[in-house]
Amino acid sequence: MKREYRIECEMPSNYNATNVLRKLPSPISPQMTEIYNYSVEDYGFYFLDNLVDQTVAGYALKLFIDEALSLSESVKITEL
Repeated sequence: MKREYRIECEMPSNYNATNVLRKLPSPISPQMTEIYNYSVEDYGFYFLDNLVDQTVAGYALKLFIDEALSLSESVKITEL
């Protein structure tokens, strides 16, 4: 089972995701399974929680939401 999220915000045309990506925890668990995955899109961010480690995935998701809020006054989060 997995959970997918679409985090929509106003993305600047020259947006550089380096700062938020440096803050992310490792997406790989000690058992070598993928905890989460993501992509930077023209609408904002896509986030996939593989429900392996809720603490790590929740922290990563929070970082993306915080980043979206720093770029835009309003953010729309949709569970896909």
